[in-house]
Amino acid sequence: MIRVRGVSKSFNGRRGTVEALRGIELDVGDGEFVAVLGRSGCGKSTLLRVIAGLLPASSGEVRIADEPVREPRRDVAILFQCPALLPWRSVLDNVLLPIQVHGRPRSEHREAAGQLLSTVGLDTPFHKRLPHELSGGMQQRVALCRSLIQRPRVMLMDEPFSALDALTREELCEVLQRVHMEYAATVVLVTHSIEEAVLLADRVVVLSPRPGQVRTVLDVPVPRPRSLGHDAHAAELARCRAELHDLLLASHMTGV
Repeated sequence: MIRVRGVSKSFNGRRGTVEALRGIELDVGDGEFVAVLGRSGCGKSTLLRVIAGLLPASSGEVRIADEPVREPRRDVAILFQCPALLPWRSVLDNVLLPIQVHGRPRSEHREAAGQLLSTVGLDTPFHKRLPHELSGGMQQRVALCRSLIQRPRVMLMDEPFSALDALTREELCEVLQRVHMEYAATVVLVTHSIEEAVLLADRVVVLSPRPGQVRTVLDVPVPRPRSLGHDAHAAELARCRAELHDLLLASHMTGV
């Protein structure tokens, strides 16, 4: 579904050129969930924006569904750290916003929006509430539903839970697992959280410090749903967490 070939990205500024990414090679299969993990400043978000068509690559190519990415696509949804809900629109109306922007009848998608909200634990009493009446975690659930309302083929997520407390992040990881299992979109998640990566991803791509390069790719061979609590797969998840921790620590010490 997603093919990244030799992607490099540099930025020119007053203090010279900053090389953010160098020679990224990555394949993400149809319906696969891949996490991109690395320390701050390694180019994770830059890579996501290049995949999304929000930034041009300095060299290399990105293809989605075998088509080159040169601009944002309608079948690719992006979820950022900030929910960016419109404060004057209700929960339901925020979810339906992409439908309205693209000139499609809201009435034909109202039922689907309600089902999405129910899937993430926001039932009918919440549909008419305004964003300021919701917690941060609830607002991010609304943003997730808004990104799913057009049934995107690809979802790109840039640290969507990083501003939330630890328990809320874990709850939303469980929600995202259910959503992914039900809607089967191809997902690329950028995160600095090892726990999020092993809870959510089929594979974890570890980037080196700047310029970001693919240092290693770790498989997470654990069936869903996953939990950080006590279950039959706790030992395997702990092994994956430990391996990722050691990889990130080693890359920080060596710089590669």
